[in-house]
Amino acid sequence: MRPEVFPEIATPFYIVYEDRLERNLKLLRHVADTARVKIIMAFKANALWKTFPVIARYFRASTASSLNEMQLSLDYLGGDVHAYCPVYTEATFPKFLAGCSHITFNSLAQYHRFAPQIKEWNEAHPDTPVSAGLRVNPHCSVIETDIYNPCVPGSRFGEGPEALRDGLPEGVEGLHFHALCESDSHDLEKVLDAFKAQYGHLLPHIKWLNMGGGHLMTREGYDIDHLISLLRKLKEEYPGLEIIMEPGSAFTWQTGDLVTEVLDVVEDAGIRTGIIDASFACHMPDCLEMPYKPAIAESLPDDAPTGIPYRLGGNSCLSGDFVGDWKFEEPLHAGQRLTLKDMNHYTTVKTNMFNGVQHPSIWFKPKENSPILLREFTYEDYRDRMD
Repeated sequence: MRPEVFPEIATPFYIVYEDRLERNLKLLRHVADTARVKIIMAFKANALWKTFPVIARYFRASTASSLNEMQLSLDYLGGDVHAYCPVYTEATFPKFLAGCSHITFNSLAQYHRFAPQIKEWNEAHPDTPVSAGLRVNPHCSVIETDIYNPCVPGSRFGEGPEALRDGLPEGVEGLHFHALCESDSHDLEKVLDAFKAQYGHLLPHIKWLNMGGGHLMTREGYDIDHLISLLRKLKEEYPGLEIIMEPGSAFTWQTGDLVTEVLDVVEDAGIRTGIIDASFACHMPDCLEMPYKPAIAESLPDDAPTGIPYRLGGNSCLSGDFVGDWKFEEPLHAGQRLTLKDMNHYTTVKTNMFNGVQHPSIWFKPKENSPILLREFTYEDYRDRMD
């Protein structure tokens, strides 16, 4: 079945589908309710706030790593904001105190620096105290790509176990680890075992454990039953412990596409490239960073015995702005539309305007009715970034 490419909308454009988003939210809500854990949304994967009314039907808590993310939640999602930053500053910390329910520190030095401010805040606001936590590093690498691996040797994230052998400082109420990236429940089990071996002596003395992000529960084939069993077992071991998870990709996995148009087809050294009106460097940077090749709805399966191979090249002057190869049943031609699938999570939040390449518009497709324009970008957006 050919995808709907909405010929009335000018390319390039992102489009997010309400029915796909709601499908993910229902599954995440099922896990939260069945396993009795708290799931919060990570803004680093999705900050498309005009879709937050759909998310708010199921979840209203978030995790923020900047004042901008915190404020976005306060304005458009909910007031239960869990902050984590590698470093806080004297200028930013009072604002985090005023806007967050939980603040996690990356190091003991950072906690000791700001603990007096937390104590002072909580004494002045007994009805809305801020809970302090500490990030730890379980040194369990289950991620193959180093750029996304918080447990790579030399990592700047979290305190090691040797610093906490004698316990936690007074006032630290929670622990946080983040060691996954688009991972499954069996990876979580490995990391959790490593965490408990190194930090388990601290668990009876804290109120909450945040297991970070990277739990790709909404991916096809994810073992939901194993995840729920794992979480229930942890709750049985520590019945008073609140378990928090902050998946990013899982919220918006397979919920949106990028529709683009072939502008030209060139060939060199026997390699055919379709040049599109979008850019991997500007509009899909994860494809180059990870790297990965997105699925294209109009292409043939990779293992198809026949087909015409093509790269896709972006409309920028960066030599490496290309990804491939895909196979197509017919030759690509100028004016042909292609649907690059799963271009919502970690996509719209990471785009840039390098080369002044036209930024895709953003659309939302309700379950009923036609697509709605959320944002269109103009020359003024490009100009004013440098104003």
